[in-house]
Amino acid sequence: MANPGPASGLAITEHRLANGLRVVLSEDHLTPVTAVCLWYDVGSRHEVKGRTGLAHLFEHLMFQGSANVSNNGHFELVQGAGGSLNGTTSFERTNYFETMPAHQLELALWLEADRMGSLLAALDDTSMENQRDVVKNERRQRYDNVPYGTAFEKLTALSFPADHPYHHTPIGSMADLDAATLEDARAFFRTYYAPNNAVLSIVGDLDPEQTIAWVEKYFGSIPGHDGKQPPRDGTLPATMDGESRELIREDVPSRALMAAYRLPHDGTRQADAADLALTILGSGESSRLYNRLVRRDRTAVAAGFGLLRLSGAPSLGWLDVKAGAGATIEQIEAAVDEELARFAAEGPTAEELERAQAQIEREWLDRLTTVAGRADELCRYAVLFGDPKLVNNALAKVLDVTAEEVREVAAARLRPDNRAVLVYEPTPDDSNDDDSSENEEAAA
Repeated sequence: MANPGPASGLAITEHRLANGLRVVLSEDHLTPVTAVCLWYDVGSRHEVKGRTGLAHLFEHLMFQGSANVSNNGHFELVQGAGGSLNGTTSFERTNYFETMPAHQLELALWLEADRMGSLLAALDDTSMENQRDVVKNERRQRYDNVPYGTAFEKLTALSFPADHPYHHTPIGSMADLDAATLEDARAFFRTYYAPNNAVLSIVGDLDPEQTIAWVEKYFGSIPGHDGKQPPRDGTLPATMDGESRELIREDVPSRALMAAYRLPHDGTRQADAADLALTILGSGESSRLYNRLVRRDRTAVAAGFGLLRLSGAPSLGWLDVKAGAGATIEQIEAAVDEELARFAAEGPTAEELERAQAQIEREWLDRLTTVAGRADELCRYAVLFGDPKLVNNALAKVLDVTAEEVREVAAARLRPDNRAVLVYEPTPDDSNDDDSSENEEAAA
């Protein structure tokens, strides 16, 4: 079979087992490598109050062994066979993936099926406590004890109402991680880790008939489960009801201005237009905000603007500016607002739009170059939008967006009254001034 490159579209076939597991195959015999990707339709948006972080904690527990695999055996077997693997958790899904030499595909399928079907046989207090500590340490190292580490968590909380399913981030709170019980974990597994709540994609150097036979052999006897409750409704108005703002005084290297703008849902033409707008405004050193703040005004040392795509709630446009020495947040914010207002009024130039579309095209094709990237995107379109074949039209839709559509979404959404703002101010160095706290109060 010829290599189905991205330009001609991926060759995709779909199957569904009797227990509800959806299977997506895409052959590519260019290299003797195969990727396995398994998306479960569960993320932090499915969590309930008092049990935040459970989806992410459970991702860790999935590597602690199952009925026929010892603790850490999943890593040992995959890596021993020359493969790589990992798992991640987001607001909207949890995924697990392996990239294997093609002749080791059966091993990866057996491993994923064994933990889907029998994880509870190995889940005990020891593994629960072990992984609870691992996740808590991850939170300390990546969030609590690094400069600006809690910005994502704080801005997300500012951007979504307190009772909204996206109000909290996947890492969860320390208190909720401490409160999670072994029975909570078992109930979570029974509810969400079922074949009829998952999509399995397999991409690369494979034989379709043999692959489906293996999938039937290892996954076919796992029973489905009908107890899953849908996530809470994430519907919100198109724009926020005015700006919200929080000032953080912490031990950070410099002042920072961060903001989240409410943008259209992923999967819509308007979201693609917003992606192009943010690429022009804040992606790379040729962007408008970098040229204005870093090069021209010299009030910032870094400036970026990116899109956090969400399908079950409004997406977020993520602004991140680190101030230069002596620059004030007021100066930076005034310049940002001026640039956004100018863009909303005039829109992008033809050259800017062409460059942004070329950048997104390159990033997309880079992702589809790997079998792992393709497998992940097939799962994404199957779980979030219902059809893995949508992957073949995704790039064309971005390239079809017009300059006026980009301007319109910027004018409607990139406004001061449609954002949550986080301002970081460095704390004084107490070792240099015994009266630092008094000076800070005076400066405020």
